[in-house]
Amino acid sequence: MTVTGSADIAVIGAGVVGLAVSSKLVSSGREVFLIERHDSFGRETSSRNSEVIHAGIYYPADSLKRKTCVEGNRLLYEYCAQNRIPHRKTGKLIVAASEDEVPDLKALLEKGIGNGVAGLEMLSKKDIGGMEPEIRAAAAIFSPDTGIIDTHSLMKDLERKFKGGGGTLSYNTDVRSIEKTKGGYKVTVNDADGSLTVLQARVLVNCAGLDSGRIAAMTGLDIPEYRIRPCKGDYFRLNPSKAKLIGRLVYPVPKKKGAGLGIHATPDLGGGVRLGPDEEYVYNIDYKVDVSKSNDFYESVKTFLPFITPDDLSPDTSGIRPKLQGPGEDFRDFVIREESDRGYPGLVDLIGIESPGLTACLSIACIVKKILDTID
Repeated sequence: MTVTGSADIAVIGAGVVGLAVSSKLVSSGREVFLIERHDSFGRETSSRNSEVIHAGIYYPADSLKRKTCVEGNRLLYEYCAQNRIPHRKTGKLIVAASEDEVPDLKALLEKGIGNGVAGLEMLSKKDIGGMEPEIRAAAAIFSPDTGIIDTHSLMKDLERKFKGGGGTLSYNTDVRSIEKTKGGYKVTVNDADGSLTVLQARVLVNCAGLDSGRIAAMTGLDIPEYRIRPCKGDYFRLNPSKAKLIGRLVYPVPKKKGAGLGIHATPDLGGGVRLGPDEEYVYNIDYKVDVSKSNDFYESVKTFLPFITPDDLSPDTSGIRPKLQGPGEDFRDFVIREESDRGYPGLVDLIGIESPGLTACLSIACIVKKILDTID
């Protein structure tokens, strides 16, 4: 389909967040054009992640990541139940591999409780053995509300609801330029046939993920705090015979500073288990898995997963997170911001929407709707 003419709202990016936002807006009676440069939804970050429904343990209490994750966890489980989206509330163990890590684990437990995460409890070595007998750890936090989801099915259902509600979705449509006008924003796109077409939108919502900083710059907001720092994570798959030995998500105690939560074991809905992701800041988008990392992955998890050997790992896939913080930098929160005070009324930027963006997608959609209700 070719984008043409005008629209009340244009949303750029059909990842899980863009789909959730667009579906929410259409369900409230809005006219929405959703623009996606790839040939289908979720071709980048949304389809290349651990597919975990997070509980909200790790994030600062006053952060959007905490708020949208805790709320999004509840909304996502409700949505999955109502719409028959494949998922499973597996529960998660965050393990202290040695006694030295137990104080950090206890501090993380207090943080999670303070964040409003329900059901968290500290487990002893004996407790762990009763739940996951093959895992070796000095202690663990058990998070009962953490789970896994079929992200493709979720996005497919959001797409169905968006189209069914009257939304217009244009794939193979690449944004070439954005011009602020008296009536909103003129978005020039390159269609699948190579022709340039213009869409005039009163409101523009930037859900472009890895490209969100670039899209913001196109509008005129080329500012350092919106610069995306792509961070790649590889995954390795566990030998099926060993995958049967894990029933829950298993995470290490996170580093005090770092781009991720550490290499963890994630069961999937097909009965397999993946290890990952690691973290590597990159300049180019390349999804090839570095097979030479296999031993590094093994070394990272062998303490708490003692039953695996180096030969049990095979390269699986990779993903790239749209991070705002660079290597070794402190926590950076989601940006969900209407830009009137910077001279761009009707522009809503969603930037740095990495993990827990999947969990938070429905909560983020509610925030965007509330913003637009306020400015109308």
